[in-house]
Amino acid sequence: MEQVRSLYKSEIDFAALALQSRDFAKHLRFDDQLDFHDEAAVRQLTISLLEHDFSLRVDLPKNRLCPPVPNRLNYIIWIQDLLDTSTAGVRDGYDPDREVVGLDVGTGCCSIYPLLGCKVRRRWRFIATDIDEQNLQTARANVSRNGLDSRIKIIKSTADAPLFALDTFEQDTLDFTMCNPPFYASEQDMLSSAESKSYVPFSACTGAAVEMIVAGGEVAFVTRMIEESRQLRHRVQWYSSMLGKLSSVTTLVELLIKYDNNNYAVTEFVQGSKTKRWALAWSWEDRRPSMAVARNIPGFPKHLLPFPADFTFTLPANTNIDGAISRMNAEFASLPWHWTWHKDLSAGVGFAPENVWSRQARRKMKLLAGQAQSGTLLAVPKVIALGVRVQLRLLPGEDRESKEVQATIRWIQGTDSVIFESFCGMAKRKIEGR
Repeated sequence: MEQVRSLYKSEIDFAALALQSRDFAKHLRFDDQLDFHDEAAVRQLTISLLEHDFSLRVDLPKNRLCPPVPNRLNYIIWIQDLLDTSTAGVRDGYDPDREVVGLDVGTGCCSIYPLLGCKVRRRWRFIATDIDEQNLQTARANVSRNGLDSRIKIIKSTADAPLFALDTFEQDTLDFTMCNPPFYASEQDMLSSAESKSYVPFSACTGAAVEMIVAGGEVAFVTRMIEESRQLRHRVQWYSSMLGKLSSVTTLVELLIKYDNNNYAVTEFVQGSKTKRWALAWSWEDRRPSMAVARNIPGFPKHLLPFPADFTFTLPANTNIDGAISRMNAEFASLPWHWTWHKDLSAGVGFAPENVWSRQARRKMKLLAGQAQSGTLLAVPKVIALGVRVQLRLLPGEDRESKEVQATIRWIQGTDSVIFESFCGMAKRKIEGR
């Protein structure tokens, strides 16, 4: 269901949805618009979108938060992209055979993230937690109503229990965690936020205090996640959370940097002109997502953005792509690292245990009397200091002879940006024939 990416690129066509849903049509005004002051109308919008676009049937109580579908789908798609682009393979993309297990912290009355995740990815499973008994009951009912009991497990938690209680969940590892934390630090904080808005919120439903308020607000809640993640480390590939304030993202990224985490991602979710949210994800592993996934957040302080994982340059005019590929492969094959070229993709991947291209490393190779040719270092090293994907392609032009050659070096694994920059400098010189 990759077509779901384009479902809500434009504003929702309420008139078209009304033709498909009689229950929704009852709430549509004479001008084919929705009254967002009407909680019942907004609640029915979510119910009808889930049924029409995902064949999901849900019941949403009046006294709990009503999740907006486009916003929640954006988060699911971003998690997909984080996983799909941090596999350290020759290409970024969806692996339909990969078994994925995620954790939804605070699943709410709908359990919308597990429902959407299981609908768009057939090999995804979820553990979902909540501390509110009513949310647990309705979430379980919604999961059962859609025949997903075997893929979604709803678990009761408590306010003081670990958020990532993997042992309690009987789970050795997780592929990701996600969360829509309570935004507000107090009831006064919530009221002040509502009064300062110049537009009607996308979701007008009334939620319970347990869903919207926590001591310290969202920063304190996600800080708690970061602290727990420091203990679990590699048992989860990607930890993540949605955030209601851009300033919260800044504060939390600064905390990650303080803890020497350099593998994180930030993004912005925008739906029409009414709703804007942000998200932060971090990993204690060394497999890196693409720049498009990790750095999609306009207006964010540049010094806090993740290190650029792509280095792209255009070769001199009249460069023959076959010659450039031949030069590159000859150079890379002479290094004591694992290098594999995929001719059909015009791309290759390389993994090195250390900087093996510096002058010092080359002198060491000579002293080892041919070890580079012995094959002892040609397998993928157990400890990887750098993993890269290198791709050469022809840019559009009138004919093959006039097309320019573009090279892209993508950092796919590792934690040391200095080694990556060093490799990029060497590779550019060799590919250009200097």
